[in-house]
Amino acid sequence: MSGSVALSLLVWLGCGVYSLLDALCYIELGLLLPEAGGDYVYLLRGLGPLHHFFGPLPAFLSAWMDTLIMHPALVAILSLAFAEYCVQPFFGAPCSPAPLGVSLVAVVTYCFVVFINCYSVAWATRVQNLFTVAKLTSIGIILVAGAYSLAQGNSQHLATGFQGTTSSPGDVASAFYTGLFSYGGWQLLNTLTEEMVRPERNLPLAILVAVPVVTVCYILTNVAYLTVLSPQQLLDSSAVAFSFGERALGPVAFLMPLGVALSLFGTLNGATLGTCRVTFAAARQGHLVDMLGFVHVRRRTPIPALIFNAIIGCIMITVGSIGALMRMLSFVSSLFRALTMVSLLVMRRTRADARRPYRVPTAIPCLLLLSSCYLFVSSIVDRPKTEYLYGLAFLLVGVGVHAAIVYQRMPTFGGRVIACFQKALQVVPTT
Repeated sequence: MSGSVALSLLVWLGCGVYSLLDALCYIELGLLLPEAGGDYVYLLRGLGPLHHFFGPLPAFLSAWMDTLIMHPALVAILSLAFAEYCVQPFFGAPCSPAPLGVSLVAVVTYCFVVFINCYSVAWATRVQNLFTVAKLTSIGIILVAGAYSLAQGNSQHLATGFQGTTSSPGDVASAFYTGLFSYGGWQLLNTLTEEMVRPERNLPLAILVAVPVVTVCYILTNVAYLTVLSPQQLLDSSAVAFSFGERALGPVAFLMPLGVALSLFGTLNGATLGTCRVTFAAARQGHLVDMLGFVHVRRRTPIPALIFNAIIGCIMITVGSIGALMRMLSFVSSLFRALTMVSLLVMRRTRADARRPYRVPTAIPCLLLLSSCYLFVSSIVDRPKTEYLYGLAFLLVGVGVHAAIVYQRMPTFGGRVIACFQKALQVVPTT
């Protein structure tokens, strides 16, 4: 999408800086409103009181899109990527695995991760810690192999610089969408603030350490890739790390897909752990079916929200592709990122006296607001994609559903139906 090696590396750097500035804003929001739900809570508390202008509609649309589009798309992408790296080693380099087989592995993997999160939050956390080590190990292998290749003088692809750079703002926006998706994940910490120990210390520490480290790792990883693979080979490969391992690691090439698969499994677990909290928080506020805000009697896990998200996620896995889902997710995210920045600026006035352990300079949310609007508009005007239309269509449907709820035109579940589900799943309201 960027058209050149140099611009692609600059996009990776720009996405890292953008994510760091975004993270600073989310630290303020997370400590100001330490509740489960992330963007949903920030829009509800920030824009909700302005009934004459916004009301609860932005928060409802955030929960609507998170539940039906953004979070299912995220877990579908991670599940499909995991399946690609698991299945690809069984095929030769010129061959690609059957889409049906990849989808089946992805669905089974995701359902297993959902089971872990339903069983115990402690087990989900242990899995996350274990697979984080695998992620760092696989990155280390790539960097060492890339440094060795560069020391041998394999810099011909890096030397092409800005040759072939695109002049299309839409292409640059699409490249940023892809990069920002790769940096995503730290926002999920804000969905867990309510359950976090010492959030005033741990939330800033986790975010401010993670984002710069990830930025450096991504840039160096792409440099390592380009010492072994050409830009065209990178674009053509469905599993880049696997292609890199085949050419750079020789007899131990299996370590590369194994390490990346373990890394993706850990990321999928973390996404599942955080994403269901948005559905859970919205249901507690009455913006979704009440039962989605219930928790298991003994395990204290939001099983109904996890199961509901799993159903939508499995549908996404079977009907979507990684590229299309990634573009749709990033496109919709840019809109709600802009609304979240508006909410932060509004709460500077409506909650001026509230205790703020951390306060970001006002220029940063203003800059993020403008850049998010630019990414959102330029992608539609210059290079529209079908996925963008799907995202806008779901957004408009959400407006209609919200209107139906406001005017009490939505069907409701009877008490007996809710009671049956409660008995089957052993769940109760948090109150």
